[in-house]
Amino acid sequence: MSEEVVKLKQDLFVLEAMASEMDEYLKSQVLFWPMSQANLPRLTLGGYLMRQHRLLTLGHLLNNEEIARRDAAVVQFDQALDEKVVRFEERSHQECQARLRQWGEYLKELDDRNQAVADFYHSHVQSRAMIAALIAKLKRPPYEFDERVETHLATYDQVLKNYWVPGEFTWTDGWQPAYPKSEYWWLYGRPRDQGQ
Repeated sequence: MSEEVVKLKQDLFVLEAMASEMDEYLKSQVLFWPMSQANLPRLTLGGYLMRQHRLLTLGHLLNNEEIARRDAAVVQFDQALDEKVVRFEERSHQECQARLRQWGEYLKELDDRNQAVADFYHSHVQSRAMIAALIAKLKRPPYEFDERVETHLATYDQVLKNYWVPGEFTWTDGWQPAYPKSEYWWLYGRPRDQGQ
């Protein structure tokens, strides 16, 4: 089984777990929700939406049973959001700010010429992908999007471009169809070695 399929199956497992706890999560005041199952990432809207994006876009890599499981998780997520428009907006914008802080801290470490930080770009860029997923959802009706998030993000993207070397896709081969280069340029390359 190819690496992209293995990782997508892991995404599906996490997506189902997150969807099952989404209603309780949205009613709570906790931004980074500890999942009831051990060894799972903390539940956030960005984490869920990033995985949902991949699973919907790369559905051709799933079998029929997995597609049915994915679709059931998406329905469960949508039901959790039902009549919680304002709550979703608030929580999403709160997470956008937290992810922007994380991303900004990473970029500052790059600016401090920390080569070890540059070497782990593939894991740190997940924060950037979650921000993108949150923005995409918030820009759809019935939600209202705070444009300051994109302004802040554009500033950080410009900082990243100061170090950027275009190149290979950062994540698992086979996931490129979910992340076209024209929109997700920050997944096609890496920060340059600081000695260069």
